Amino acid sequence: MQLEERIKIFSFLGQNLESFRTDLKQNQGDFFLKDLKNKMCLAEQINPWFTTDNQMYSFDSWSETLTEEKLKKWLKKLPKNTRPKKIGIICAGNIPMVGFHDILSVILSGNFASIKLSSKDNVLIPYFLDELSKIFKGLKNFYEFSPKIQEVDAVIATGSNNTARYFESYFKNIPHIIRRNRTSVAVFSGKETDADLVNFADDVFRYFGLGCRNVTQIFIPEGFDLNRIFKAFFPWKEIINHHKYANNYDYNKAVYLMNQYEIIENGFLLLKESDELKSPLAVLFYKRYKDMDEVRNFIAQHNEQLQCVVGNATNQIPFGQAQKPRLEDYADGIDTLTWLSSL
Repeated sequence: MQLEERIKIFSFLGQNLESFRTDLKQNQGDFFLKDLKNKMCLAEQINPWFTTDNQMYSFDSWSETLTEEKLKKWLKKLPKNTRPKKIGIICAGNIPMVGFHDILSVILSGNFASIKLSSKDNVLIPYFLDELSKIFKGLKNFYEFSPKIQEVDAVIATGSNNTARYFESYFKNIPHIIRRNRTSVAVFSGKETDADLVNFADDVFRYFGLGCRNVTQIFIPEGFDLNRIFKAFFPWKEIINHHKYANNYDYNKAVYLMNQYEIIENGFLLLKESDELKSPLAVLFYKRYKDMDEVRNFIAQHNEQLQCVVGNATNQIPFGQAQKPRLEDYADGIDTLTWLSSL
């Protein structure tokens, strides 16, 4: 199967995901996606964080990304693969289909993906790939699902900092990309509009804040009115009705109050001043600064722990776009396609 054919397969998936929301509203369904509603229900039963809204957001993001034009542009400089390799992929399960970009990279680069799914996200990816394989028979020659990664030429593994140490040791004799915990920050200049702040709410609350691209720390200039943030966040107030999120909110609030930490809260989010990067669930850290050089230095010192920097500067991700990565926005800044081509 040539690259052009593989591109058509995944652009076909993008087209169908784009039409799925319309079909869902009209209570009809494309034949290719006829079981997707049932699969979504199953995915949420297995992992309650995978709400219908968050799954649909993931589908919408992939539908925007998986176009023939964008795929061809992304793969434009990809050299022809004359010696395909078997690549092990260990997926995370924090947000819906979070491992799909690695799988896409391996298959489109002409390699074979041996996929170990997270038990928290083991429904959607197999459904899409297996359904595609029923239509495009040759795709099945490019992937497998395996409970254990073995006899592979290289591996891409995503996990916590603790599991990363295990992965580094276990796969030390083969080429590997090992991904650790990362988080994202936002930098406010003080010139943000109300619309910027409304968009920014998506960077904080989407996927309940569980993704590495979710903002967990904001840098704000001295004198910035925090009430503006709470006002912009108000449309997300219903998030507290999710029982797992509410449990985290109540727990963290109790811990902070018992330890007499100063916090600001609005019934569904806790704001706490802190120098730390990674806030607990339902908490957003903030840090006031006098000079932007303070922020630049802090970010430079913690670069290895950061996935995204959100803001209005030219080198930052625009507000509201953190959870909409492009194909070339690689996790940890490692160009997966270049790495695969070098094997």
